[in-house]
Amino acid sequence: MKFIFSALLLIVSHLCLAQIDLLKVASTKASALLSSSANSDEVTKGLKEALVIGASKAIQNSSAKDGFYTNLLIRIPFPAEAEKMKKTLQKAGMKSQIKEFEKSINSAAELASKEVLVIFVDAINAMNIKDALQILKGGNTAATSYLKKHISVQLYKKIKPIAKKAIMQVEVTNYWNPLVKSYNAIPFTKSVNPDLDDYVTNKTIDGIFILIANQEKEIRNNSNSRTSALLQKVFK
Repeated sequence: MKFIFSALLLIVSHLCLAQIDLLKVASTKASALLSSSANSDEVTKGLKEALVIGASKAIQNSSAKDGFYTNLLIRIPFPAEAEKMKKTLQKAGMKSQIKEFEKSINSAAELASKEVLVIFVDAINAMNIKDALQILKGGNTAATSYLKKHISVQLYKKIKPIAKKAIMQVEVTNYWNPLVKSYNAIPFTKSVNPDLDDYVTNKTIDGIFILIANQEKEIRNNSNSRTSALLQKVFK
């Protein structure tokens, strides 16, 4: 009986010591976190700095020559609703015309993305402390999701007329109209003619946000991408 009691006492003692050790570890980690974390004002400033950097780089990359076309992440493909048309025309020996059309819509997106940085900067500057803290605690693309939610409509209104002008500038319809005409002339085919202004606008917005999301992940997860002392402190 004494042996059983002694064994139980020993087990309880070990459990208590283990709990105390866990509490010590948790306390140490909490203290380290509190001592290294930035205050609310620094979090807001640091997050805004990170977002401006991310948006600037994303737009710089997307608006460069072939910035969309050579980047497989954001390259704008043949309109999905006209995919059957693409396959039919490829079989008819019009691969080069299709390629020229795809290059032209990507060129239009590159031109359209040049003029939207101000929208991102305004939205970033309008962010409050509460938003910043929630974003910092969020996932790898929480800031990108925030921007997408708040400025997608504004971006569409800004980009669509620019995209329309760019489509004319790079002569998209010179490549598109012959494709449509050739396809629609094939017997028993359903006529297609997607709204290219709308298509290029939406794909331009999608592409910019993909690049911003990648920049956000990079700053959050790669210390070498934190180019200032404030960013290093906020994303420690």
